[in-house]
Amino acid sequence: MRALDTSDLDEVVTLLALPGCAAGTLGVPLDSPDRRRRQLAETPEGAYRLVAEQLEGEQAKLVGLAGVTRRWGRRAHTATVWLLVHDDHVGRGVGTALMRAVVELADDWLRLDRLDLEVYTDNAPAIRLYESLGFEREGTLRRYAVRGGRFVDAYAMGRLRPDATG
Repeated sequence: MRALDTSDLDEVVTLLALPGCAAGTLGVPLDSPDRRRRQLAETPEGAYRLVAEQLEGEQAKLVGLAGVTRRWGRRAHTATVWLLVHDDHVGRGVGTALMRAVVELADDWLRLDRLDLEVYTDNAPAIRLYESLGFEREGTLRRYAVRGGRFVDAYAMGRLRPDATG
């Protein structure tokens, strides 16, 4: 696990174009690689992006990406999180490792009290992962996005830091 670097941008653009990854994001398929690189190169204030790699021979290949973005003002104690795993590495623990690292960063270093995310209601493996890390379903976002020409719903999920007091 390490921080995303600008040298990773080409691999991330490739990751985002994979059918499984593309289906799980809000991005539009066949988006311009240059536009995606520009978006990725601009790290918003309060954003942390982590990558997971796997050695293939003597070269490391990017197999996952996750992030946490802290909000500001009266919501500075909260952040949104997200996760992408390479299609060929789904179910191999990459997402679990990345999400554990994101939660640890949020809890132990950023002292965030609340994390939230959105996940498509038909993404059972991701929902199980998030629930295993303490996220709870807080509501259903109906017709949240368009995927393959159809509206799809998403769950709004949230996690409160266990030792946080209200």
